Amino acid sequence: MAEHSNGGRTAIVIGGGLAGMLAVTALVGHVDAITVVERDRYPQGRTFRKGVPQARHLHVLLTGGQHALDELLPGTLAALTDAGARTLCMPRDLITCMATGWQRRFHEPRHSLLSITRPVLDAVVRERALAAAVASPTRVDVLEATEAVGLTGDAGRVTGVRVRPRDGAQGARTVRELPAELVVDASGRGSRAPQWFAELGRSAPREETVDAGLAYVTRMYRPKDPATAPDAGINIPGWAESPRGAVYVPVEDGNWLLTMSGVRGHHPPTDEAGFTTFSATVGDPYIHELLARAEPLSPVHGFRDTCNRRRHYERPGALPEGFLVLGDAGCTFNPVYGQGMSVAAIGALAVRRTLAAGGGLRPGTAARAQRAVARAAQTAWVTAAGADRPYARPEDGRASLVERLNMRYLERFLARAAIDPVVGAAFRDVFCLTAPSARLVAPRILLRTLFLPRRPAHSTPPLTVETV
Repeated sequence: MAEHSNGGRTAIVIGGGLAGMLAVTALVGHVDAITVVERDRYPQGRTFRKGVPQARHLHVLLTGGQHALDELLPGTLAALTDAGARTLCMPRDLITCMATGWQRRFHEPRHSLLSITRPVLDAVVRERALAAAVASPTRVDVLEATEAVGLTGDAGRVTGVRVRPRDGAQGARTVRELPAELVVDASGRGSRAPQWFAELGRSAPREETVDAGLAYVTRMYRPKDPATAPDAGINIPGWAESPRGAVYVPVEDGNWLLTMSGVRGHHPPTDEAGFTTFSATVGDPYIHELLARAEPLSPVHGFRDTCNRRRHYERPGALPEGFLVLGDAGCTFNPVYGQGMSVAAIGALAVRRTLAAGGGLRPGTAARAQRAVARAAQTAWVTAAGADRPYARPEDGRASLVERLNMRYLERFLARAAIDPVVGAAFRDVFCLTAPSARLVAPRILLRTLFLPRRPAHSTPPLTVETV
């Protein structure tokens, strides 16, 4: 499509992936025209594309992300289910082995994971986002195979984006400028906004990192006999004494994805024989035993860019007028925790609500929206960075006394959550992004965690579902 060239309130979204389409949905109705600048060409059908480096790995939407997505694009959860997404009720349909043993399998139908492959998720959201735009007064144009190479404006205000084509056509090195009242950076982990800020004569935002040095690998399987497939996904996260983990969950078409991970010195191999051998070294042999009953459908795919990184665009003075950052471009998490897509959806909903409350684009709107996006990411940041802090690099800073106390409490909390439905419910509220992290230290939860006796969880995977 060609970009909109008429007058009116205009916005540019850098990145046409999931976060970009969510940004479009948040802006529709509040601007007259949106131009999406996407580096790739979208594939025909629901297939993998090169510009999504994590595409072949496990992807889930948590409860908070599901609610946000369906508020942004009503009916999308049903469309994803129709496309084959699997809903795993927690903890009934996802059994977890902790350091103290297997978590009790409660039936508590408040939280779920939506498990689906990334190409299907991206395609469904993109189709519905663009269809919703067609039915709105906002015109949306997508520039595929086009790269954003910089911002226009000055240190105080962004006025547009400099772009050039990437498909090798004549004039492919020609840079042109697209003007806009608002530019949204939804370009993901590879965002170049800090460098672009320097070109405008302003400082990059303060950045925090917590890097556990974790790497993970994924392979798709199909049970040889569907009747013998497990009736729940299996999650065996790593812990201090066993820093290797694995998760095995169903996706569409009767297939299952196995993702295995390890911190520095424990990285899983990407060759087939090593992959299978590694599966026997995680905290429990259950997943390794299941592989004998399944056939592999894909090669082994690896991924290592798992650093938690937060750029504080929400701080006073950190953001020029007319610029907004959404999704991984501003706050990215270790993907092994499955929070990124949900946070992007919650952040996009926060942008929409900010625009609605403020009457659309006005001076200061982008800064208010950025603060709302930061609040939307706070719980996920606290949990992901806190979980990775024990394995962090020296340059990420030594854990403070408060952080060390929090880590000790969290260790005891997780052991209690595996056997206690009350503490377990608090854990799921926070993990699934429907409650702030303060929920973990609410008086009732604190007392149960600290003063009830410590007991081991199940020694074997639970087959019986318990009613709370």
